[in-house]
Amino acid sequence: MEDINQINELNQNEIYIVEATKNYVFEQLKDDTSGHDWWHIHRVVSNTIKLARLEKTANMFICVMAALLHDVIDDKLVEDEVEAVEAVKQFMTEQSVTTEEQASILSIICHMSFKGGQQAPLSTIEGFVVQDADRLDAIGAIGIARTIYYSGHKGRPIHEPELKPRENMSFEDYRNGKDTAIMHFYEKLLKLKDLMNTESGRQIAEGRHKYLVEYLEQFYAEWDAER
Repeated sequence: MEDINQINELNQNEIYIVEATKNYVFEQLKDDTSGHDWWHIHRVVSNTIKLARLEKTANMFICVMAALLHDVIDDKLVEDEVEAVEAVKQFMTEQSVTTEEQASILSIICHMSFKGGQQAPLSTIEGFVVQDADRLDAIGAIGIARTIYYSGHKGRPIHEPELKPRENMSFEDYRNGKDTAIMHFYEKLLKLKDLMNTESGRQIAEGRHKYLVEYLEQFYAEWDAER
């Protein structure tokens, strides 16, 4: 992540708030073992800063705050999503984040998760940027590593040839249905390139998507002892 003090788009008060938020999120996610740890946040923030600059019209403070906070309310990581949202609201209020800024940040982090494709669409450039930044971390080499890691975390197998990707899943099916690491490529990862919101995100996603396809080709060849 770029040094917060070097993000020229932020004023001094915003830098102070972002630094406090960074520490707040680090303490909550530093011990995560599901692939949604602090380093995931670090990469998403870096992607966010890059995309926000390329898109030019996005509010950098809103983007960075949403990128930092997006997983501390994720239902995969917290027992009570409503309670987690209230805790984030309280934290932002304590940091003197304005009511309008809080509404923008919460609107993004409450609606950006993939959730089997069932989430409500975002409507702001800041939301588009942060969602694309998060999706970029789900594809390419890092996306593959995180998929295998998360599958192990959930006790799911790498591959079961008889299982086929599921379409039109409910949220409950997506979170808790029978799944494998390889099925997740088809149920989520390979779909993300075409779901990018920004031109900048789409351009970066192209290369990462290509890597997913090449990985699957190699995987199946090795699975069948062809290579």
